[in-house]
Amino acid sequence: HTAPSTCSANGSGSRPCCKPPCSLRVNINGSSFSVDRSTLAENCEYFRALFQSGMRECREEEIQLHCVGVLGFLVLLQVLDGKRPVLNSDQIVEAIECTAFLQVPVLTKHLINIINSENCLLMYHTAATYGVWELSHSSALFIRDMYADLREDIHTLPNKLVEYIESLLPSSYMAVCSHSPSSKLLQDVQRTVCYLDEEHREWRVLTHLPGPTSTTMAGVAVLHNRLYIIGGVHDVNKKVVEKGFCYDPAANTWSTICGPRQLRYNFTLVGHEDYLYALGGEYNMKALSSVERYRVSNGSWSFVSPLPYPAASVVSAVAMNRMFICLWKGKGATDILEYIPEPDQWLLVTTLIRQHSYGLYMVAHKDNLYVMRNGPCDDFLLCVMDCYSLTSGQWTAISGQYGNSKGSLLTAVVRGDSVFTLSRHVTTEYTVDENRWRVKCEMKGFGRIGSIHTFLMRLPKTENNPALKHVRCCWWSKHRSTNSDVFCRLD
Repeated sequence: HTAPSTCSANGSGSRPCCKPPCSLRVNINGSSFSVDRSTLAENCEYFRALFQSGMRECREEEIQLHCVGVLGFLVLLQVLDGKRPVLNSDQIVEAIECTAFLQVPVLTKHLINIINSENCLLMYHTAATYGVWELSHSSALFIRDMYADLREDIHTLPNKLVEYIESLLPSSYMAVCSHSPSSKLLQDVQRTVCYLDEEHREWRVLTHLPGPTSTTMAGVAVLHNRLYIIGGVHDVNKKVVEKGFCYDPAANTWSTICGPRQLRYNFTLVGHEDYLYALGGEYNMKALSSVERYRVSNGSWSFVSPLPYPAASVVSAVAMNRMFICLWKGKGATDILEYIPEPDQWLLVTTLIRQHSYGLYMVAHKDNLYVMRNGPCDDFLLCVMDCYSLTSGQWTAISGQYGNSKGSLLTAVVRGDSVFTLSRHVTTEYTVDENRWRVKCEMKGFGRIGSIHTFLMRLPKTENNPALKHVRCCWWSKHRSTNSDVFCRLD
């Protein structure tokens, strides 16, 4: 860098040069781009440091960039403009190079959001090469969850990268049934959180629910690998459990948290970014439209923009780190809406219209939303699906019908390119296909009655069981902690 230039307009020759222009021309390999200076300074550490350096370059109208490519800078401009482009291999490599040299958190976040089975190895290797740690780690976690499917390709990576993948904890498929609170005198051995042992194709107990916990009509979600159970009802009178409960698998402990300001049951709990969202629900037999957000960092609830209209058991899914909900309007119409944290509003994305049907469940895979709904006429044992592409904005009917002996799609959870579904009789793993979900394997069913909540968690290894074939559990009543907010701990 050269020393800052001076302006001699007043004859002193010591006053800094006039205020730089609002726009900046950036030249890369012969291509020129006009970019707003404030946008660059706000989002790129490289430009922020340059503009604050006092050097002559910070006031020039044009600069040369030699450390990034045209493709990568074009992707950067798209992301800064609020777009969410799906990238090919060349764009991915140059975008990673761009975010590494220019230090652009929003671009790194977008790359993390578009990790999938087709690009995860490229993302991982390239991010590790350029030192983009957050992207490298996120890619490695995704690969770990698809280790069996990607095994041959994984071992083409450098040994150190393979070792890092193998050191990570994979996601396990989890389930918990609907249970009312129990007392010390009437302990229920069925009040457990379970995980699927995929090697032996059966369900095992991870931990017992604390006595005051209710999973009946409660909100259940995972955030930062912690399980949250909020609300629920005590009995048929629908008295709401006012406290929430949090399970940390790393310490194998339960703790309590405060419940939402508005007592509610039959609501949906979503973990997204650093917040829990309590969507709609019911109270005193009336549907609610209010939405509350729990900030984990300070343990506080606050109201945010309400749903467009009251709704209970709201269907939700997170795709490409965007939160979507599915609201049935009646007469076969189902609205898909997205919550935009800034500026705190719900936006209508699309409406699915199918005669004699309503949306039952929704999951996300890549940039697609899959909406399951009841079958034709009155056949509620079979489900049919429609797929909405966030990229193209088009609906596609998925061939075939699902459910019945193959499990209930109302409990579907996506991991990598697999979808796990569950019923009392069978646990089914599907491979996601654009035109049809194909059965990959079937395992033992859950064998419990009542509604089932399913989710994914990364469970720690234990000394006696490095593959986590079994996790030691203890009754909360026998191992009560000295901390009144903790009910269960690993002995």
